[in-house]
Amino acid sequence: MTTIGVLGAAGRMGREVCRAVDAADDLTLIAAVDPHHEGTAVGDLVVAGSTDALEGVDVVVDFTTPRSVMENARSCLGRGMHMVIGTTGIAEDGLEEIRMLTGTSNVNAIVAPNFAIGAALMMRFAEQAARYFDAAEVIELHHDHKVDAPSGTAIATAQRIGAARAGAWEAPGGDASHPGARGADVEGIRVHGIRLPGLLAHQEVIFGSPGQTLVLRRRSPRGARRVPSGSTANPLRQPTFAPRS
Repeated sequence: MTTIGVLGAAGRMGREVCRAVDAADDLTLIAAVDPHHEGTAVGDLVVAGSTDALEGVDVVVDFTTPRSVMENARSCLGRGMHMVIGTTGIAEDGLEEIRMLTGTSNVNAIVAPNFAIGAALMMRFAEQAARYFDAAEVIELHHDHKVDAPSGTAIATAQRIGAARAGAWEAPGGDASHPGARGADVEGIRVHGIRLPGLLAHQEVIFGSPGQTLVLRRRSPRGARRVPSGSTANPLRQPTFAPRS
């Protein structure tokens, strides 16, 4: 039985992870940590305010903020705990540090910009389509409480498109009197972020060539479960995350 601890347990995604772990037969939730909501209840657990509560955990799931995730990674990986990091907005130097920490601590980490199988498939399909079109742009739409923009999924999608495309693309830059109107530039791919109340999490990738376009669209309606519980999709069920003996 693999034991799980969740950082950011009282947040939107943290609670989803806790529910998914509770529903699994081969996972046990033994720690829920969120310093901003210490003492509140998440399922059968009382939320702790310190990472000291993670003692004995096999895998730590981090859904916190870009400001705190690296400190959490240093602490958990340094103490010999595997990690699944769903927090987005980690800079490239942070990702490199996580790689270094896993190499020196004999532990493993998965940095997953999105846990949903639909999002993973969209990124894969976009990567495949990139070879056959002249240009692409990414539009991501999220609720107004999402902190980072563009989303981690949109950045990862653009990076994979950029790596797979047949040649360099040059998108029009737009009117210089309205900077930002053409979105962020990620690997030469324009990425647009929308934040509105009423949205949850949506993304579109639009490919274009003379005479044709292709649109990949993924939607997460409100109330949808965002952490898969199936054995093939759940990043907590990985052969590299063996329970402690």
